[in-house]
Amino acid sequence: MLTNLKLIIKNLCKKNSTKVIVCSQNPVKINAIKLGFEKVFPDTVFEFVGVSAKSEVSDQPMSEKETYLGALNRVKNAKLHSPDADFWAGIEGGLEEIDGKLEAFAFIIIESKNLLGKSKTATFELPNKVAELIHSGMELGDADDVVFGGNNSKQKNGSVGILTKNLITRTSYYTEAVVLALIPFINKELY
Repeated sequence: MLTNLKLIIKNLCKKNSTKVIVCSQNPVKINAIKLGFEKVFPDTVFEFVGVSAKSEVSDQPMSEKETYLGALNRVKNAKLHSPDADFWAGIEGGLEEIDGKLEAFAFIIIESKNLLGKSKTATFELPNKVAELIHSGMELGDADDVVFGGNNSKQKNGSVGILTKNLITRTSYYTEAVVLALIPFINKELY
């Protein structure tokens, strides 16, 4: 009886919640989207669902333009997969060569049925050894694992966490950018 009551309450909460589709099944990205939404809308009950959504760009985007397009495509494809959601949120990490150095960043795209918000994280320079492996064809997460002796770092704190000694975690790095991407949703009269 108690189990049935818990199930009924859980289903009622889902029906009264705002559904956010996170265009990834990476737990770091799901958590960053969750934390950003909860910061901006503390009185809203959310349901966050991670789905695999194709970026339609390289596995390792190598320009600002390609990275932005990857985030946008993830949102577009997630909307096709889950058209009944209230929000779709995509994060795409990328790299760009600037003055002979490889810099890392990510784009965040958040869309509702009538608004689009976007932002870009801060950028940071990658170490030469990591850049060399990327130039040889490796993805950033794999290069981090080789250089720093980790395992599956892209599902953990990634380059930003490793290089800052976790002063900035991958989750916190993305979360602030999620808040920035939500600006149009908290200032609708301006957008």
